[in-house]
Amino acid sequence: MKYLGERIREANEIALERMLSVEPVLVDVDTALNVIPDMTPNTILHAGPPIEWKRMCDPMKRAVRGALIFEGLAGSEDEAEKLLRTNKLKLSPNHHHNAVGPMTGIISPSMPVIVTSDLKFGRTAFSTLNEGGGKVLWFGTFGRETLDRLSWMRDVFAPVVKKVIAKTGGISVWNILAQGIQMGDECHNRHAASTNLFLKSIIEPLFSIDLSRDVALQVYRFIAGNSHFFLNITMTACKLALDAARDIQDSTTLTAMSRNGTDFGIRVSGLGDSWFIAPSPYLLDALYNPGYSPDDGAPDIGDSSIIETMGLGGFAIAAAPAMASFAGGSFQEAVSITKQMGLITLAKNSKFAIPVLDFAGTPTGIDVRKVVETGILPSINSAVVHKSSGTGQIGAGIVKAPYECFTKALMAFGERYNLAA
Repeated sequence: MKYLGERIREANEIALERMLSVEPVLVDVDTALNVIPDMTPNTILHAGPPIEWKRMCDPMKRAVRGALIFEGLAGSEDEAEKLLRTNKLKLSPNHHHNAVGPMTGIISPSMPVIVTSDLKFGRTAFSTLNEGGGKVLWFGTFGRETLDRLSWMRDVFAPVVKKVIAKTGGISVWNILAQGIQMGDECHNRHAASTNLFLKSIIEPLFSIDLSRDVALQVYRFIAGNSHFFLNITMTACKLALDAARDIQDSTTLTAMSRNGTDFGIRVSGLGDSWFIAPSPYLLDALYNPGYSPDDGAPDIGDSSIIETMGLGGFAIAAAPAMASFAGGSFQEAVSITKQMGLITLAKNSKFAIPVLDFAGTPTGIDVRKVVETGILPSINSAVVHKSSGTGQIGAGIVKAPYECFTKALMAFGERYNLAA
């Protein structure tokens, strides 16, 4: 009979092997209602663990109301508010539908979504197309500009991208991110290289399909002007990798970190669908836009921490010299963060080699036991949105996952498995 420690080691090896075996490929763009499991005309998906309407933070509420107006389910924000107080709508986490979304993470039925498939295990993951900057739902703000952009993305942009992806035969996400790491991306807050590599891969099909030159240029300029465009695609790939490591008995490997602006939640492979939750932290270690301070920011929000769960973003910050200002201004601090993350992970991912660390792979496979034992918390590169004004993004920086989530998860793990030890 194997002792629990040996069973955990073997289970974590399986989890890691599955995570690293995933081959995510961007294969399509479709409508959320058509492809996302259990999506209905009255469902709005959101970032983070489950949360009811009354507990949602202000940016999340603004984005939900905006989505209802976009869908034609409400004619104004007041009408949307009244509708949300009934039981006619379903608010559900993206993670419960094989989906992820940055910041507020809102996905509504008629929105176009990225479709990324795993060639190894056959799973599929979804996310919206990145809206870019300004008045956008993912930053918790809404106005005429938002509605116009969402409508253009649904009616013009998405159909073009769908045709382009079909013509490419699919785009390997890991290949682009591996090159992006070599070119200064950490693949969360900095996606400049990855977005440009993606744009390069679609230029020929974009200008060779049956399309007016004006529309082709609109699509080109939208992607070229949005350095975060590849962010949502990265998130779907990481979601696939972590889902491959789910539901392995005895495993202490993290399969999700996510936040909704109120709660921060984690999931653990050997504990299935359970969320272990603590209050979402504020970004105190951040660079704020002029006129704003930590007092103006909402608590941390978004599914994008799936990127750190996979070992990119904050875990790969040593690859991104431009991100040094987030780490106290020192590039050596950034290197130190990546090395620290190696103390709470199971292995290094050779797919993503960091030049400054002699091409060592990024630290991958967060072990809840190591977090609790060392007190080293996962480092997440994130953005800050205004807590109440609807201003949108007001800064960016680094936040640490709450220790309480990990102690709760480890206690639950002990209760579940100790009797079988």
